[in-house]
Amino acid sequence: MAEATMMFPQDFLWGTATSSHQVEGSNTNNDWWVFEKQPGKILDGNKSGLACDWWQNAEADLDLAAEMGTNAHRLSLEWSRIEPEPSVFDMAAIERYRQILQAMRERGIEPMVTLHHFSNPLWLVEKGDFNNDIIVEYFQRYTAKVVDTLGDLIPKWITINEPMVYVFMRYLDNVFPPASRNGFGAGLQAVRHMLHCHAAAYHTIKDKYPAAQVGAAKQLALFDTRPEDGFFQKWWARRISWLFNDVWLRAMHNGRFPRLLGGGKIKNLAGTYDYMGINYYTRHYLNFSLRGDLLANDWGAGAVVSDGNYGEVYPYGLYRVIKHILPYNKPIYITENGLPDAADKLRPGFILDHLRQIWHAISFCFPVMGYYHWSLIDNFEWDRGWTQRFGLIEVDPETQTRTLRNSGRLYQEICQSYSISSDMTARYAPDLLPVMFPGERPLPFAAPGNAR
Repeated sequence: MAEATMMFPQDFLWGTATSSHQVEGSNTNNDWWVFEKQPGKILDGNKSGLACDWWQNAEADLDLAAEMGTNAHRLSLEWSRIEPEPSVFDMAAIERYRQILQAMRERGIEPMVTLHHFSNPLWLVEKGDFNNDIIVEYFQRYTAKVVDTLGDLIPKWITINEPMVYVFMRYLDNVFPPASRNGFGAGLQAVRHMLHCHAAAYHTIKDKYPAAQVGAAKQLALFDTRPEDGFFQKWWARRISWLFNDVWLRAMHNGRFPRLLGGGKIKNLAGTYDYMGINYYTRHYLNFSLRGDLLANDWGAGAVVSDGNYGEVYPYGLYRVIKHILPYNKPIYITENGLPDAADKLRPGFILDHLRQIWHAISFCFPVMGYYHWSLIDNFEWDRGWTQRFGLIEVDPETQTRTLRNSGRLYQEICQSYSISSDMTARYAPDLLPVMFPGERPLPFAAPGNAR
């Protein structure tokens, strides 16, 4: 039988992603480094330590990314390295970032750079971080220094990574390093200040590099209900979805914070996005409760769940969130997508079926321009430490040995051919063949909602 192939545009970006604290190692001047030393904060007592040794040896992994055929990579800058003390900039650290960015470009890998990815300088925490009005001035100053020293190498920017995840995990769930104060009110204040920071950074970048593309990486989560759920449960899911997904997106678009949450126009915020960055992992079911765990983590019978009960493998959700942001009428990048899977049993099918959803979206002329798989390499996964492995490349943090996983070989074939095919599926995820390419087997077509 002839091979069936889903082709992607020749200008599509095939990328991977990492973040500074998770890979660089020895980030001793940020809040996570201190937090990791507190008993019980990180699973199994893990610490980032040397992490993946990127500060000394990033180029070796960029070689692997280039061999894989990727043409884009998303990384973050560590604010605490660049500005170790207020108004004191470390030019040696900036030069090291310049070396890494140049190494990417020399390998044909386009950089996408994130300014804030969960970690904060210790001095900023002492001053109240995102609960202090002065954070906007600090963030603008930091951004301006990065723009002046590195901006010529950066065509794509992310101001802030997953702002609502940061707020939820830091202010409400208390699994991130604590803020100066916590609770719902403090979290809302932080969101407002983060929006001000985003606006300030956007205009700082665009003033010097008008052609640069600037956005935010917004995790879009699906909060679904079950058929048996009642009115209040469904209402609750809609409210949480609005709060988590839409408040930030609409504010970037119209420059306003919702009246229900205190209201008010945010100066220079409206229209501060050149593209939409989507981080998508899974969907959730909710407990209808103002106390205790918000997420039910009950995936239902037959659900395929990744390591550590991280989440249900639900590829069709990626298509759903792409449709959700179409009204903003901007280019779309999938800035993170992946799963923890140390045995690499689920990841090949995960990649294939999520890329099928993107291909489906592109076939309807939805403007999806690139895909950044999380992650290039196993790295330090925040409060989960080394217990969850997201990498296309396996990393032993003790020996720093790298091993390309089977899913990495699959991604290499995809990146080099700009396609996914029935042959790839048959070799890497044969159980998925009737879903991905139903014509290849005499089996009934599986509806997208039942995709593995």
